[in-house]
Amino acid sequence: MRKERRQILNEEYRFSKGVILSETDPRGIITYANRRFCQISGYERSELIGQNHNIVRHPEMPKAVFQELWQTIRGRQAWEGLIKNLRKDGRFYWVHTHIEPLRNGGALRGYVAVRRPADPDEIIEAELRYKALLIQEKVRT
Repeated sequence: MRKERRQILNEEYRFSKGVILSETDPRGIITYANRRFCQISGYERSELIGQNHNIVRHPEMPKAVFQELWQTIRGRQAWEGLIKNLRKDGRFYWVHTHIEPLRNGGALRGYVAVRRPADPDEIIEAELRYKALLIQEKVRT
């Protein structure tokens, strides 16, 4: 990999204002992305709609975090936590995420995710936890 590309992959994209909002169907396919989501992720809305939300999943995120997330929201409960996402240009960004099931009557119609910039202290705590989880995942394989 070229040096410039490696450098971008290790570069954090910081943002301090705004709320990222998206909605998905029950399988995690994006059905709505607000303007801020597009700006922060670097994708056009047309590139996000119809894609699985993992289009912004950073490879350094532990699988266990997403297993917990999906187990919680499939159980029709809200999930909240920190997620490290990957922009289209390869840089990463941290978000404090809140996800809730969307219902039409009693039927699940999808999920809504509301994200804000993560605080530096939250990021430090998450990085330590996630590094430990990644080590556990490597030991198991």
